[in-house]
Amino acid sequence: MNEVKEALRNIEQNYKLFLQQQFTFIGALQHTRENAHDMIRPVASISQVQSYMEHHCNNSTDRRILNMFLNICNDLSKLCHKLETVHSGNNITNGILERCKLLLSHSNDLSTIRAKYPHDVVNHLSCDEAKNHYGGVVSLIPIVLDCMKEWVAHIEKLPMLYDVSGGSAISEKRAPQDAPARAATSQTPLSVRLEAQTSASNKDNVQVQGSKHIQKKNLNDTKNHSGKLKGPWKPPGRHA
Repeated sequence: MNEVKEALRNIEQNYKLFLQQQFTFIGALQHTRENAHDMIRPVASISQVQSYMEHHCNNSTDRRILNMFLNICNDLSKLCHKLETVHSGNNITNGILERCKLLLSHSNDLSTIRAKYPHDVVNHLSCDEAKNHYGGVVSLIPIVLDCMKEWVAHIEKLPMLYDVSGGSAISEKRAPQDAPARAATSQTPLSVRLEAQTSASNKDNVQVQGSKHIQKKNLNDTKNHSGKLKGPWKPPGRHA
């Protein structure tokens, strides 16, 4: 999970640099659309941006900013697939990942998505640009970043550890099996446990002492039956 968080932070840093150049990005899209004679339809997919850069880009500034956008999308896509290997998750987290993969698909139509508060990328566009041309493409990255943060937040609420080596996860899986025994022990008052131990110890002492008494009695009986008479010896004769 630490590796995932670090990768997500790096992407966010790159996006902040990109966000500072949003007007440059819109200008590059405008130039390449003009060169492609494609001024009517909105910029609605990642593949469309890539096509503009590869075939209709005439200067290094436009190429750099368009390439920056595509690289961030590519990094997000790689991270999205990595999240699947970190933790199996549940229905909620799996649904979040599916949405991310759909949004990052190169052929997915982005024209209807809009980043909402606290993001203000759409507000930096004119009404015509936001509604008809660039509202979807500028909303893609912030929406996906929010989804991935939501995924991390849900995963961290789950009880299992996320060590992909398996050691910590196995320990957590075993822990619930031992929980009832630990709970029963912890809920028993200390005085009761000490009393039970003392009682068991006394019982053992009584059994030992009883065993010694029986052994001594048996030894005396053995001596009495070996030919020795009980009491003083009297000669035979008449008795008054």
